[in-house]
Amino acid sequence: MIRLMKLSEVEDAEIFSRAGESPDVSGPVAEIIKDVRERGDAALREYCERFDGGAPESLEVTAEEFDAALASLPAGLVEVLRRAEANIRAFHEKQLRTGYTMTPREGVTLGERIHPIRKVGLYVPGGTAPLFSSVLMSAVPAKIAGCREIVITTPARGGAVAPEILAAAKIAGVDRVFKLGGAQAIAALAYGTESVPRVDKIVGPGNAYVAEAKRQVFGTVAIDMIAGPSEILILADSSADPALVAADLLSQAEHDKNASAVLVTDCEALAEQVRAELERQIPRLSRREIARASIDGNGRIIVTDDLGKAIDVANRIAPEHMEIYTREPMTYLERVTNAGSVFVGEACPEAVGDYYAGCNHTLPTGGTARFSSPLSVDDFIKKSQFMRYEPAALLREGGDIALFARREGLDGHARSVEERLERWKG
Repeated sequence: MIRLMKLSEVEDAEIFSRAGESPDVSGPVAEIIKDVRERGDAALREYCERFDGGAPESLEVTAEEFDAALASLPAGLVEVLRRAEANIRAFHEKQLRTGYTMTPREGVTLGERIHPIRKVGLYVPGGTAPLFSSVLMSAVPAKIAGCREIVITTPARGGAVAPEILAAAKIAGVDRVFKLGGAQAIAALAYGTESVPRVDKIVGPGNAYVAEAKRQVFGTVAIDMIAGPSEILILADSSADPALVAADLLSQAEHDKNASAVLVTDCEALAEQVRAELERQIPRLSRREIARASIDGNGRIIVTDDLGKAIDVANRIAPEHMEIYTREPMTYLERVTNAGSVFVGEACPEAVGDYYAGCNHTLPTGGTARFSSPLSVDDFIKKSQFMRYEPAALLREGGDIALFARREGLDGHARSVEERLERWKG
């Protein structure tokens, strides 16, 4: 049963503790990365045999496999994917940057240029559940950014990628898909093999092995974030429907035994009702064992004296997903400063953001919403600066620059300016 606690009666450690840490897999992951770097496709095939029930004839999904996947799906599902892609594209197109040029002082021109990252690798989980929604959430902003090549790696159980993943990839404009999961897929994207191209950045969530592999290859390639277990926090008052609150908590608890589902409320009666409702709803879920472990191990209901304190608690926890389920919920939105994505009002359960609304569902976890942001077009671009000085501008400002350099003990820097000043002063 979920823990119920009053903010005024418990220590901070109980309120703000996180789900149990993942096991240390750094050693095995380092060995996998080394093996893939040294042996390339041969190592990848062995890992497919070991973890996926067999090595496919081709590590890369063929055009025929794409066609077969699309043909196998109900037309209604394909249309839903197309509508979701359009919603996601419309939201993310607003994020596209164009750079700028400015002339802040006479003779000085400064600017910033935006460049798409050339090649990106998208990791798409496909283990306990094929998360084809993650294809759209990663590929659409990459496409908008203008990435030249978009590559997916995803586990292929028995040598076949889930058709929903392939359909989403086709709709989103992904260039290539590889039948690879786990740390070996991250290694292949980071260093390249005979079949898999080396990319410049890797994005996407995964299990502990994937997260650790991303950590270890960072620096060789860029990464988006180190994703942890899924989280939801619901801010609710007495107006909330306890059955809906419980259902929303379970929408994240079913992801993973380490997922955390938290209700923060100023209404003790609601807290008790949600607690009872969870017990009624968990047995109905197909993933009830996972949900039960998550709710019992990491779930919390926190009762505060008022909603102001409840918002303070929410900002300290900095959840991945936050729902505001109160009277006049928009009035509280501006006070939420630390959350990956906020779902406002009773008609906006977290699931609408997972799939369809348009906002991205790849979000900071583990309290990193204090300083991190959702996946966006910004993750698929890089910026460069440029500057131009006319001789008159350097004559005007060169003395200041040389003084900076000499005070830092860098005479060569200073002389590079002073040589010009001496030549041009006449």
